[in-house]
Amino acid sequence: METLWFYLVAVMIAMYVVLDGFDLGAGTLHLFLARNDSERRTVLQSIGPVWDGNEVWLIAAGGALVLAFPRLFASAFSGFYLPLMMVLWLLILRAISIEFRSHLESPIWRPIWDVVFSLSSLLLAVILGAALGNVVRGVPLGEDGYFFAPLWTSFRTSGRELGILDWYTVTVGVTSLLALTYHGAMWVILKTEGEIRDRAKRAAALTWPLLLLFVVLVTAMTFNIQPQVPERMNGNPLSYALPLAALAGIFASRGYTAKGRELPAFLGSAVFLVGMLLSVVFGLYPMVLPAVGDPGASLTIYNASSPAYSLRVALFWWIPGMILVTIYTSFIYRQIAGKVRLDEEGY
Repeated sequence: METLWFYLVAVMIAMYVVLDGFDLGAGTLHLFLARNDSERRTVLQSIGPVWDGNEVWLIAAGGALVLAFPRLFASAFSGFYLPLMMVLWLLILRAISIEFRSHLESPIWRPIWDVVFSLSSLLLAVILGAALGNVVRGVPLGEDGYFFAPLWTSFRTSGRELGILDWYTVTVGVTSLLALTYHGAMWVILKTEGEIRDRAKRAAALTWPLLLLFVVLVTAMTFNIQPQVPERMNGNPLSYALPLAALAGIFASRGYTAKGRELPAFLGSAVFLVGMLLSVVFGLYPMVLPAVGDPGASLTIYNASSPAYSLRVALFWWIPGMILVTIYTSFIYRQIAGKVRLDEEGY
């Protein structure tokens, strides 16, 4: 049951990355793709019907994490309190920038909120990536299962005096930014026409070689910093199908973009994100939070989980809940299918 919940939470996080990832990427590119108010409203309207619904997957994954692995949640909040508060404030700023920008017609008001929207989207992509890097690298867990990590120290990736930001976690953060920027560009290509679409295609063409370079760099650093990942993957050679699927997704995305097949190109980007994320998840299993210096102190699905009875009852309620969410999500995306048509009331 612990293993099932481990992968259920991973799938929910992957859904968040795919769905909210494209509007984070669109937000990052917002100031570069849109050159006037009409174009900026077009980009915003492409994500307008779904951006808040996409974030429900983050809330749902967090709730499932609390329920299934309460010790992990308590430990993570003890050490990641500052970055978690930063994520919360960035989510708030991003939301109010979308909703507030059209409240006043002013040459100052709207550009301010456009900058806030882009910067908060960019920083969220980096911080969420750095958070993943911390989980992979490990943290200085104490005997009580708690830890404290300052925002940065010496930027070293080993030892007990680790910071949240170091060369590895920052590199993962930049990789996350590039991946979500590319994903956002694919969404803008899918939903818009004309000059915005052309600029998005150029942005994607510039981003993806850098993304591949950073993926190779992060993979090499991960195999060096967290030996659990290569050991587990080498012990299960079929697991290499996950990163291969990710690479196939990004190359397919480029090929479909060149052919003008926008939906398959976007889905290829989604396959890339899911493949890379699940590669990390599989490589870390059964650990949910590695301990630096003392692997025996790591939090695993066994010592961090709720009782088996609680997990069974939670699964009973999780299944119909996810069915409803899936139906609702499918309905909304079918309703907004096609290109954006700018109207007077939207953003």
